[in-house]
Amino acid sequence: MDLFAALSLLCGLSLFLFGMNTMGDGLEKFSGGKLEKTLEKMTDSTFKGFLLGAAVTGVIQSSSATTVMVVGFVNSGIMKLRQAIGIIMGANVGTTVTAWILSLTGIDGDSFLMMLLKPSSFSAVFALAGIIMLMFCKSNGKKNVGSIFVGFAVLMVGMDMMSAAVEPLADDPTFTSILTAFQNPILGILAGAILTAIIQSSSASVGILQALSSTGSITYSMAIPIVMGQNIGTCVTALLSCIGAKKNAKRAAFVHLYFNIIGTIVVSIVFYTANLFLHFGFLDDVVNPANIAIIHTLFNVIVTAMLLPLSKQLEKLACLTIRDRDEDSDIPFLDERFLNTPSIATERAFGLSTKMAMLSKSTLLDSLKVVADYDEKSAKEIQENEDLIDSYEDVISTYLVKLSSKTLSERDSKTIQLILHTISDFERISDHAVNILGTAKELHDKKIQFSQKAQQDIDVMIRALKEIIENTTNSFINNDVNLAAKVEPLEQVIDRLRDKIKESHIKRLINGECTIELGFVFTDLITSIERVSDHCSNIAIGVIQINRNGYEAHEYLHELKNSDDVQYNADFKAYKEKYALPQTN
Repeated sequence: MDLFAALSLLCGLSLFLFGMNTMGDGLEKFSGGKLEKTLEKMTDSTFKGFLLGAAVTGVIQSSSATTVMVVGFVNSGIMKLRQAIGIIMGANVGTTVTAWILSLTGIDGDSFLMMLLKPSSFSAVFALAGIIMLMFCKSNGKKNVGSIFVGFAVLMVGMDMMSAAVEPLADDPTFTSILTAFQNPILGILAGAILTAIIQSSSASVGILQALSSTGSITYSMAIPIVMGQNIGTCVTALLSCIGAKKNAKRAAFVHLYFNIIGTIVVSIVFYTANLFLHFGFLDDVVNPANIAIIHTLFNVIVTAMLLPLSKQLEKLACLTIRDRDEDSDIPFLDERFLNTPSIATERAFGLSTKMAMLSKSTLLDSLKVVADYDEKSAKEIQENEDLIDSYEDVISTYLVKLSSKTLSERDSKTIQLILHTISDFERISDHAVNILGTAKELHDKKIQFSQKAQQDIDVMIRALKEIIENTTNSFINNDVNLAAKVEPLEQVIDRLRDKIKESHIKRLINGECTIELGFVFTDLITSIERVSDHCSNIAIGVIQINRNGYEAHEYLHELKNSDDVQYNADFKAYKEKYALPQTN
């Protein structure tokens, strides 16, 4: 092979890998992440997991991607190790679909139907249709279909280029002598494993083998061990992805490795032992791309049928390899393995954001309780929760910055915008909860208390605060625009309460009914309550405006307060009556 043929081979391989990646991304986006999300809803049935793993991998065209996702699910505690085993086995069978698609390059015949089935005939049609969709269609769904078409066409062009580049090798004695070495099963298995480990794709390495088969120099005796080795090499991706993961995620990656190693060893021993006695004559026959697809499929189906009933034993073997150790489950965590699957990553980030929102709400409500009934245990929990919420904000925001650089669907993009606009407000609410705790502690330590009238006013303000934090949190978690719209009128009522309560407080100071020291504590408390309502307003506006494809808080508030919004005015009036201050005698 000369330099230019080698460059042509590398170009073909590059196009092949790019086309496979583009097609896989298009399929994933077209499904809207639904295929991957179903992996989370698995039952304890290993067989059902196998079927689902095969189906998902068959669609996204990558057993490595499926396995890495499963490692991430196990690492996040979404999926149990036992559930993951069936999916991993299914992924090995599902990845054989790619080999069958690539086998189309080996179709021979001059009839119209045969010519039509050749990739060189329909790749151009797919490429043209795909590029038209990408350039002129506005719908994301149609653009995703366009990506699938273009990816498929590029993949097939790359396959054809590789086949054309290696075709002269058929008459090269050096190449033939190298291939002869692969008739040794151990060398063949090692070659397949190393090649697949380098390019981290069993589908791509099978494609390369299918391209080489076009030279007419690949026999069954060479192809069989190489295909078995490719299944071992593909485990490298999952093993790399589990670095730094929790113990069960590492076990999932090792289950994948053991499954393929044990399957290869057992099949090799049985097959080559049988060959010693039966002398399989077909081993010297030349293979074509379709024959390689058959070998790939048979091997994976046989290994899965053999080891699927032994899933518990594989689990025990993985547990023996990765021993139990203590792990801190309280630290917020988002798995970066999901960044290559943006729909899953977005869902995980939103899930952690809802936990943060709920924790922020409960921390605030706990702080309001200690104002009336202070105790050290509750105070410690409030402070610990505030520190944890700070960690949530750091983890989520860092993760979303990385996720934002990926290609996102419109829905995922909106979700990420919403999270980024709101998590700082939820964090600030927990800060104000600590401020309220400080007020409660000062009242407790100094053994002072508010007057009856001051306490009555505060009680009204606290009841309004409880409703606004409840509405805000629920509107965020459920993306409920209608509920979010009720936050702003209540926030305006709380602002009015603060102003009226301050006026009453000043009168009490003038009349000597309140001390300066108690006045400072009182002012700090109502200020903290009012500022919490401000953050609730920010969150609710985020929910409303991002669902309207924009985020202009000041513009929204200006428009709302200067327009005759019937619903807003009705809600404002209702809340003003509901939270009216008690009349002074």
